[in-house]
Amino acid sequence: MSKRAQFTALFGVLAALIAVAVVLTVVARPAAVSAASTTSQTIAVTAGMDDCGRGWGTDGVAPGGDQPFTVTNTTVAGIEVYLQAVDSAKVFLDLESIGAGAHAGARVTLGAGRYRFVCLPADADPVHGPTVRVGSAPPGSTLTPGIVPVTRADLIPPTKAYGTWVASRLPALRQQVGAIVADAEEGDPAAARRDWLAAHTTYETLGAAYGAFGDVGDAIDGLPRSGLTGFHAVEAALWPGRAGGAASTAAASTAAKALAADVEKLVAAFPAARIDPGDMGLRAHEIVEDALRDVLTGAADAGSGTELATVDANLTGAAEALAPLHGILATRYPRLADTERAIASTQALVRSLRGADGAWPPLSRLGAAQRERVDAALSETAELLAPVAAICDPRRDS
Repeated sequence: MSKRAQFTALFGVLAALIAVAVVLTVVARPAAVSAASTTSQTIAVTAGMDDCGRGWGTDGVAPGGDQPFTVTNTTVAGIEVYLQAVDSAKVFLDLESIGAGAHAGARVTLGAGRYRFVCLPADADPVHGPTVRVGSAPPGSTLTPGIVPVTRADLIPPTKAYGTWVASRLPALRQQVGAIVADAEEGDPAAARRDWLAAHTTYETLGAAYGAFGDVGDAIDGLPRSGLTGFHAVEAALWPGRAGGAASTAAASTAAKALAADVEKLVAAFPAARIDPGDMGLRAHEIVEDALRDVLTGAADAGSGTELATVDANLTGAAEALAPLHGILATRYPRLADTERAIASTQALVRSLRGADGAWPPLSRLGAAQRERVDAALSETAELLAPVAAICDPRRDS
């Protein structure tokens, strides 16, 4: 499984754990259970082309409340199964990748309404099971929340909007990198440092986390531990404190020219490199996750000590990646407003650490309490963004 696929599966499950009142019951990769575990304590349901949903309900009626299901795939290939409200199309259970002949167990608590199983074979149209009328749940029951699934078609408009925003930033990035080249050629390290920071923070708003820009992204902003390239090669030349020498504008000029060439590749390739709508829900969380893993640990620093400026830019990028999804999430994620506030408040906290002269302090100069507040705020923001990935994981509708 690819790193991105592993990440998607992980947060499909994680979101269900940390936001059970938000996300439908998800079993991202249900494990097979033995036939011995299919007892009278569970409701045995079949999932196939001719028997989807068979086994649930008596004469189309079932009591409300706890519903412990064991779903068996009766086809010869993998299958995905939903439990869906007929009237609202909300999904209360999503079992993915049940292998041929395998069983998957899950438990939901349902209130009054009309429900049905939907079976989605890999290479065939969905099959709808019979409608089952469910009665009221017992008093005090905590009902499983349902959610209207998001489809790839739903994600296309926000993905296009986000791509347009990223494309609109590329001319500024090109100009700012060109300024670094000019400064270095003129032998002006102070100006080169200033323009490097402007260009680097512009790039860090663009959502290049988790290899989103591929090889050219690695060349532009790969981690220093992987070898100095792009921005970090320029950074090491302009802030040579680790090596104990003076800034080298000659080395910075060579590195900046290589950086400019890679930025030109990105500018040329981006219009044709469509963002996958299936990745759109991951983007904001990935940006914040990168900030936590690479920036706040110091792994992304090659001498400038501008980690907080990078985090500030990352939070701008996360907000821009989340904004186009507002219409989708407004009716699906009750903590959307909390998430948007968390991004804004974390960014305000980071900016409050900036000096009166506008300079960003390196992480090493923060007090323990300051560092703990930044870490905690960014971690909370990442946690709030995790359900977005699960909610916006596109599901089949045909």
